[in-house]
Amino acid sequence: MPSSDPSAGRGRPTRRTVLAAAVGALTASCAPTADPAPTTRTGGLDPPHQDAALDLRALHQDGVLAPPAALTLTAFDVTAADRAGLAAALRAAGEIPGAVVSVGASLFDGRFGLAPPRLLRPMPAFRADVLDPAWCHGDLLVGAPDPAAVSLPGTRRLWQISGTAHERNLFGFREGAGNPAPDLADDLVWAGRDEPAWCAGGTYLVVRLIRLAMPTWNAESTEEHERVFGRTKDTDLPLGQSTPDPDYATDPDGARIALDAHIRRANPRTPESQAHRVLRRGYTYRHSSEDVGQIFLCYQKDLERGFEAIQRRLAGEALERYTLPFGGGYYFVLPGEPENRPLGHTLLA
Repeated sequence: MPSSDPSAGRGRPTRRTVLAAAVGALTASCAPTADPAPTTRTGGLDPPHQDAALDLRALHQDGVLAPPAALTLTAFDVTAADRAGLAAALRAAGEIPGAVVSVGASLFDGRFGLAPPRLLRPMPAFRADVLDPAWCHGDLLVGAPDPAAVSLPGTRRLWQISGTAHERNLFGFREGAGNPAPDLADDLVWAGRDEPAWCAGGTYLVVRLIRLAMPTWNAESTEEHERVFGRTKDTDLPLGQSTPDPDYATDPDGARIALDAHIRRANPRTPESQAHRVLRRGYTYRHSSEDVGQIFLCYQKDLERGFEAIQRRLAGEALERYTLPFGGGYYFVLPGEPENRPLGHTLLA
């Protein structure tokens, strides 16, 4: 676990001085606990297909495109000894109301003889990450509106964190600005034809648990906030623009939107970067006045062309000083199933 910098309080605080000490407080306030009681299920997102049993590509878990206002993420390792035990855990997860159920790379270690999604692997540490193993990865991940509903047979709970969605994040900027239009989901979100057949209708999920340095952020001016993001707070438009188009071609040197501004790094609006877009969700967690942060989720067809490509561009961005990623992982969201079949049936078939 990261610890407090002994130089804290001398001069202007560094990112790690401000943020790292608080991760211990988060662990204490939100550490893995004994399982609460179960509840149950997700369904298909698209209108029912005429032959849902044959066209699994049209079946998705609802919460990907229709996220809840409150979310609890719970990660588990599977302790069941066989596929029947895994099936029972997935069935229970699929019965949790409003849940999105995903699988981690560690589930495909040979215990159950499963074909892994092509790109699924443990999330690596990126620049500026201080990852705590106690807050990373897991065989299964369940995202549900009600934390009391999450309990699975044949599993061991690893970590759990809850958050709520707001129109604006703790930094004061609108959540989800620049998300791709729903009609681009087939191109950018849902798994492609180069995946194992069972993956059709699923998607890759990245979870990032991020501590925010609110005292440092709040000490800055609105002008500096807007420079860091590259957008105005009141309109959410790119700086100096009256439309959502940042028009970087007329600002090649960053006089209007800084070259290290978040929106410019995240999506420089090149043909290549347009193909890297992901579907983003954000939830605020609050454990004390000093211990707050962001639960960041993004869904994509391809981890390398999606989150990882964006993350490489964000390295060294101005926003980095105010954030400390400490946990999360890579997962694959299971496809939906017809009403007469339990969640996970296609994976285990």
